[in-house]
Amino acid sequence: MIRRNLLYFGMLATAAVWGGSFVLMKDAIQEQDVYSFLSSRFLVASALMIAYRPNVFKGLSPKFIKQGVLAGVLLGGGYIFQTLGLAKTTVSNTGFITGLYLVFTPLISLIILKRKVIKIQWLAVVVATLGLFLISYNGISIGIGEILVLISALFYGAHFVALGEWSDGKNTYALTLIQILTVSAIASICALINGYQLPPSSNVWQAVLFTAFFATFLAFIVQTKAQSVMSATAASVLLAMETPFALFFGLVFNSDPLTMRIIAGGTMVMFAMGVVIWSDNKKSA
Repeated sequence: MIRRNLLYFGMLATAAVWGGSFVLMKDAIQEQDVYSFLSSRFLVASALMIAYRPNVFKGLSPKFIKQGVLAGVLLGGGYIFQTLGLAKTTVSNTGFITGLYLVFTPLISLIILKRKVIKIQWLAVVVATLGLFLISYNGISIGIGEILVLISALFYGAHFVALGEWSDGKNTYALTLIQILTVSAIASICALINGYQLPPSSNVWQAVLFTAFFATFLAFIVQTKAQSVMSATAASVLLAMETPFALFFGLVFNSDPLTMRIIAGGTMVMFAMGVVIWSDNKKSA
């Protein structure tokens, strides 16, 4: 129980890091194109992980490696389609539609894997989705950008399900590294097609290093480890706290507006998170 509670805290810390990284990335992407930034971020993260444990791949089965690569492809697909969609729609639309992975995760588990989701967690999914809608709503239109972001939400949902199936807690580091290497390969190919650009300033390098170490290296280790002891639905709801954290950091560092609608939405997401933690602990008791 102590280990599980620590992993709940780790997932919340991951959501906080991801939410806070938007503040750094917002400025960095104005100086370096998105694909080059993603390529730099994941290549640095890969190098850090290999340097820390150079023998991590010893003794891994071909099946395990294939699972890691497929999980990385799903994760990379989420990043790529989200980025393509963001270029053609608003930040608000992107934030809300990406959050629909909350709905897709239990649906994919149910339809493909026949994994039943308990009723109280379905309630948490609905409440969290409504909360994200309140936080992000600024008028939703349907165009190519929204469709691309919706595809990214499907990829993210499938990634949650894949980790829930394949993460056993025994080879967390190796599974995380395989995913990060796969995403770095996908992002680098896209960057090379468009003309790769090195980080042009110290500010961009700071953003690359922060997101590579905290938002990638540490964050995905925590997520991969956590999903060995909790359901994909629970993990997706916990990480949905990324949006309220992003709003908090935007309020503190960028003087973003705070409205009753945003407060209500954030409260709903936090309530859903509490429901998921309570139901997961009750189920495992």
